[in-house]
Amino acid sequence: MLGTVLSVAAAAAASAAGYQTMAPQGQWYGRSFSGLNGKTKKIALTYDDGPNDPYTPQLMDVLAKHNVRATFFLIGRFVSRRPNIVGDLAKAGHVLGNHTYTHPPLIFQTSVQVRIQLTSCRQAIADAVGEHSNLFRPPYGGRRPAVFRIARELGFEPVMWNAIGYDWLDTTTPQRIEHNVTKSIRGGDVVVLHDGGHKHLGTDRSKTVSATDLLISRYKTDGYEFVTIPELMKG
Repeated sequence: MLGTVLSVAAAAAASAAGYQTMAPQGQWYGRSFSGLNGKTKKIALTYDDGPNDPYTPQLMDVLAKHNVRATFFLIGRFVSRRPNIVGDLAKAGHVLGNHTYTHPPLIFQTSVQVRIQLTSCRQAIADAVGEHSNLFRPPYGGRRPAVFRIARELGFEPVMWNAIGYDWLDTTTPQRIEHNVTKSIRGGDVVVLHDGGHKHLGTDRSKTVSATDLLISRYKTDGYEFVTIPELMKG
């Protein structure tokens, strides 16, 4: 009987530990920022996997139309190939974050590889626009205990999310993306969308562009303010 109980407990612990490697708001493997839990009528729009033309520039046009600044978590190898887009993002007042150099699942990377991914992406952004933010988001949200420890040793602040659009799904629509996000909005939210795709440049993100327009229009009408991650962190 005791053996059965121990086996069940071990399985439950393993399951919980596995969940924490991917859970956006999990804190077992290191503190991260994922929003303010309804404490303010502010929303931070964040975009992963760029820069990506023509969709990052199109997204910038939508954000400019609404006078909104967002936070972009960039893939270093795409930054190196499209530094002009990164420069335009910085000039427009958007915040640039680190999303590694090649977008690997960091759960399976050695400590040395994690360091290389973060420092290489930081250097690519610095080469494009100079020093920028210290924000970092792991690909897929995946991490193990060493990932956030290494990130902080390098001066990075981990950022996750509490609302997601699932905008990478081929079958989705702008309206569905909007609906996915609105299910989680409580105020003080970090919304994750994608202006690119991690496999290659040119990934179609036209639906995300349209969904962004819908989301901003909806929540500005409801009295919400759209801010960058550093602004949201201040409360």
